[in-house]
Amino acid sequence: MFEDFISFVRDLYGTNDHIPLHEPRFIGNEKNYLLDTLDTTFVSSVGEYVDRFEQKISEYTGVKHAIATVNGTAALHISLKLAGVVEGVEVITQSLTFVAVSNAIHYCGGYPIYVDVDKSTMGLSHESLKNFLQENCEVRDDGYCWNKLTGRKIIACVVMHTFGFPSRIKDIKNCCDNFNLKLIEDSAESLGSFYNEKHTGWYGQVSSLSFNGNKIITTGGGGMILTNDENIAKKAKHITTTAKKEHKWNFDHDLVGFNYRLPNLNASLGLAQLECIEKFLDSKLKVAHAYIQWGKDNDTDFFEKFPDTKPNYWLNIIITKDKSERDLMLEETNKNDISTRPVWIPMHQLEINKRNAKSEMVNTEWLADRIVCVPSSSLKNEN
Repeated sequence: MFEDFISFVRDLYGTNDHIPLHEPRFIGNEKNYLLDTLDTTFVSSVGEYVDRFEQKISEYTGVKHAIATVNGTAALHISLKLAGVVEGVEVITQSLTFVAVSNAIHYCGGYPIYVDVDKSTMGLSHESLKNFLQENCEVRDDGYCWNKLTGRKIIACVVMHTFGFPSRIKDIKNCCDNFNLKLIEDSAESLGSFYNEKHTGWYGQVSSLSFNGNKIITTGGGGMILTNDENIAKKAKHITTTAKKEHKWNFDHDLVGFNYRLPNLNASLGLAQLECIEKFLDSKLKVAHAYIQWGKDNDTDFFEKFPDTKPNYWLNIIITKDKSERDLMLEETNKNDISTRPVWIPMHQLEINKRNAKSEMVNTEWLADRIVCVPSSSLKNEN
């Protein structure tokens, strides 16, 4: 029953070979910058390209400070630490997310609390967040939000911009402000996505990006911490550089730090990729429009953007009629060498998280049963 869709995808990408879910395109200065890095011998975590990449990401996103890390999970980990997440505190996040969010909370010794998502964004639901906070929490005289059920402080809230579609971040920020929670944006998938003309990552106290090989631009493996707070930025750079005090030859460390800085070699690739991002975004928009139009012509629901948002369409999403149709589509497309994927198993359903608190998960479970991610690379002939 999916023959028409398979034919459409093959026509869209112009090949009868394997079609991946998302692959990188190298169309600019990638080789030149990589070779230049080798010539300088500065291939590790110090070098001109790291500084230039950070500066250009800051300029592109409009966020004042950018600190490059080895991957997006490392950026999340440090973002949580900078927000004050320590052993024994709680962090609210969405259940429909990649496992890196939960893992980073656990790295800090914290406890995730899972709330539902919004069907119209696939991101954290401000209504679910508000209801959980109003029913279970209070801000005490010490200024902290306390969970009355567990007796623990809730320090932060992590919202993800799922598949590059911005969440209702202003509404979520209002909820967080009302309960003195630090807002952290997981913008791993949303470089090039905007909400009310501000780039994702702008609203949070701190946020993170990913440049994994499957992202809209890649450094091979890499991430970025974003913040508008100068003090947080300085501490982020310090703690990700093993907390080494500046000195020409002494090795003195004043905090427990992390060896999380992005190598210059990777940054050179990222800088070249960033120079091409508008071409990637234009091509991906054409892919998204082609999918949406095909869906309208063939009684298939593709996920579309929420008003006042400009997504990067990192991945295009089909919402099937039920779980059975989802599973059949996954089987048929992959059998025909077209990569499609379901969404992640919701975090509250993983054995490692079943003891953590959660809200009702009506939208999360409805979407998890129906989402199919389809091939979404930018078109080769458009770059």
